[in-house]
Amino acid sequence: MKGEKILSLQNLTMNYGIKNVLTGIDLDVFQGQIIGYIGPNGAGKSTTVKIMLGLIDGYGGKVEVFGQDIASGDPSYKRRIGYVPENAEAYDNLTASEYLIFTGELYGMDRALAEEKAIKLLHEFDLGEVIHARLSSFSKGMKQKVLIISSLLHDPDLLFLDEPLSGLDANSMMIIQEILSQLAAQGKTIFYSSHIMDLVEKISNRIVLLVNGKVVADGSFEELQERSKEGSLAQIFNQLTGFTEHKNIAERFVTIVQEGNGNA
Repeated sequence: MKGEKILSLQNLTMNYGIKNVLTGIDLDVFQGQIIGYIGPNGAGKSTTVKIMLGLIDGYGGKVEVFGQDIASGDPSYKRRIGYVPENAEAYDNLTASEYLIFTGELYGMDRALAEEKAIKLLHEFDLGEVIHARLSSFSKGMKQKVLIISSLLHDPDLLFLDEPLSGLDANSMMIIQEILSQLAAQGKTIFYSSHIMDLVEKISNRIVLLVNGKVVADGSFEELQERSKEGSLAQIFNQLTGFTEHKNIAERFVTIVQEGNGNA
């Protein structure tokens, strides 16, 4: 049984000059779903997410978040959203705790509560010893943990994650997967975009495949598997996007690499 409708895209289009990036997306997302939003580079994934976040305007069609048309100009819905972008720019001159308190207050949190939760969550992510260290001294994986915490600190109802596991070690990736699963079980809705197909396959209860600005597949992994008669999500992805040249390209690449060394 489907829960409350959280997101609704109706004939969503977007053009950059003469380039059609989104060519008519219709999509309804319901409470508690983990949506694996996948597609080739340039398919329009990031553009879709940025439109829903209110970061891009000039689109066609209608976008509703929590039943509210985002074109109304009321930004209040954003306080119920968390977001981890693929390439985030953190304020490197701030410490981890300062950055999290700052982002918490942006979402309307009380400063003391933001600080208390930030410190607890940093400890849970094994960052307790660097709470007061500047982000400029952090590795990519450590920064990514801070960004994930910042997206969850205010307990959002809707979470957008764009390549959220970039730079994380295997144990941290397992923890994040379990966190997402538990959040979805509590009714949170998660919009997850990644090129790591096996992770999308594991965590998503619904997969939406975008190609050339259009949705070409939408369903559970089992439903997509039945439709395409392929085994893994990576194989399904390749079939549905028409990309079957990977073996030939790899063979040509290796041949070129070996030129001149007597192995070609």
